[in-house]
Amino acid sequence: MTLPASSPSTPSAPTVFKPYVPATESPAEFTAKAIVIGVLFGLLFGASTVYLGLRAGLTVSASIPIAVLAISVLKRLGGSTILENNIVQTIGSAGESVAAGVVFTVPALLFLTPYGPAYFSYFQITLLAFAGGILGVLMMVPLRRALIVKEHGVLPYPEGTACADVLIAGERGGTLARTVFQGLGVGVFWKALSWIIQVFRTGVGYSMSRTGFFPNATLNVDISPEYLGVGYVIGPRIAGVMVAGGVLSWLVLLPLLSILGRYMPEPFPPVPASGLRISEMSPTQLWSAYIRYIGAGAVLAAGLITLARTLPTIVSSFRESMKDFGLRQRQETKVRTERDLPLVVVLAGSLLLALFLAAAPRMPTQGNFLASILVVIFGFFFVTVSSRITGLIGSSSNPVSGMTIATLILTCTIFVALGWTGDYYAPIAICVGAVVCIAAANAGATSQDLKTGYLVGATPVYQQTGLIIGALASSFIIGFTTLYLHQTMQIGSTSLPAPQATLMATIIRGLLSQNLPWGLVLVGVFIAVTLELSGIHSLSFAVGLYLPIATTAPIFVGGLVRAYVERQTGRKEESEVGAGTLFSSGLIAGGSLAGILYAVLFGRNLIRDAEEVTGLIPVLHEGGSGMVFGALLFLALAIVTARVARRKIG
Repeated sequence: MTLPASSPSTPSAPTVFKPYVPATESPAEFTAKAIVIGVLFGLLFGASTVYLGLRAGLTVSASIPIAVLAISVLKRLGGSTILENNIVQTIGSAGESVAAGVVFTVPALLFLTPYGPAYFSYFQITLLAFAGGILGVLMMVPLRRALIVKEHGVLPYPEGTACADVLIAGERGGTLARTVFQGLGVGVFWKALSWIIQVFRTGVGYSMSRTGFFPNATLNVDISPEYLGVGYVIGPRIAGVMVAGGVLSWLVLLPLLSILGRYMPEPFPPVPASGLRISEMSPTQLWSAYIRYIGAGAVLAAGLITLARTLPTIVSSFRESMKDFGLRQRQETKVRTERDLPLVVVLAGSLLLALFLAAAPRMPTQGNFLASILVVIFGFFFVTVSSRITGLIGSSSNPVSGMTIATLILTCTIFVALGWTGDYYAPIAICVGAVVCIAAANAGATSQDLKTGYLVGATPVYQQTGLIIGALASSFIIGFTTLYLHQTMQIGSTSLPAPQATLMATIIRGLLSQNLPWGLVLVGVFIAVTLELSGIHSLSFAVGLYLPIATTAPIFVGGLVRAYVERQTGRKEESEVGAGTLFSSGLIAGGSLAGILYAVLFGRNLIRDAEEVTGLIPVLHEGGSGMVFGALLFLALAIVTARVARRKIG
């Protein structure tokens, strides 16, 4: 995207940075219509993120499509200023980030029997979302000057810079928004045909037999538009590394384990609940009993390695933020673009949130002040880490799960040292991890939004207030959506596997009971170490190792589409907002929203389970013909995405 010479993202910008809207000007910004529309977008993208996170175990940033839609909607309501558009995307993006933190952790309560399921209710989910969302915003306030202002030109904050480009190019909002709406329409239509009307299959693939020459080798592809969109957004490099992890799990480790299992007359520890021998188990049973522990070990090691790699920047960020913290207490600037929430609000708010978690009724943390203290300590630490990392690689690649795993390990280690090893303490540990995870996820999105505001000349205090409003408002729909999806589709099923939450529950149970199958976990740990020694960042690979290949394979297809488009056009979408990214964002939102509609219809017994029916047209749904038809349709979707992505927008 070509910007005018005065654009803040132009490399030749002067040493003294000048935002798009000067500090001396005060156009309309924190208006009622901007707040209301931002909240509505937050509810919309928060709900869709819940579905995507429970199905795929990962999410992508919603800032760019919300910025595009904000321009289009506000134009139809009589026009708006660039700062009003910025407030809309700021408030709306909070819904996506809070939802990501919730679905990665809170559903783990369902798997922490006997005490955990009792706390999986609307009240508890909403309170955890409140606490984590607000904490993530408050703890970013003293870091804004250190990370956003002083490191301008050092930390690119890719989504934040892209949003600024979109907002500055707002006169082209109609074209930009039309591309997003096209993707959304295609995503809804596709999902409606496959899941709701059930014309064709929801997935294609094949598993070798247990007795074949390559036993239990499995290659499945979930032909969902949201997965294709995710792959396009994250790009071919990350998508390729992710699917490589899936290949290792489903095409290397599973067949190897099955071959060795033929010579094992007894069930191999850890003995699965079914009591079956390896030679009697299906690919899914083998993955659940053994491979997921290897994947958990890989994610654990990769997350800790990622944190260790950023340790020097973490230390420097703390040092700078502490210096800034004291400085700003002594002299408050009156310049509009430098006004933050008062530090007394930050301190009092963080303290009240900690006390709230310890005093709130019907919460696992009620009366446990140690848990509240751990939330504040780990929260501030990982908010800093999250902001720094997203400044380098973006929100969509933010290793929030690794930070959460580190939080859980440290929390459970402290609990074990205190003798708190019973099942009673597992929900307390997940609540600590959940609040920290939500705070870290929202802090990453907050950083991107504050970067956008810095570039366009927004008022920080309005953005920070808007982020709190967005986090509070979206928490209501996030809790409702999570519970409704569980009631209709069941979290932990093949439709909603909730891979991240399952991983968190596995780690907590193993650490507190001190019976984690460390042999399998260490295999995963050293797989991650091997990759790091080979010069490959292991986090994406580890996530792919843990996820079903049915999830990573279509994501890889999306990455291939982007690689093809960039090679044909010669344009790299890392440095500009392209039609492919906007269309793919629409695919993600459309597919996710249609998935929620499916859950509503399924819950009311208006349609049957999409994965168990014979289909409206059996020849398009069953057997080899159904497989071929589904594969050809998915190829057609990839071609459509490529054709749209090759267009120039504006």
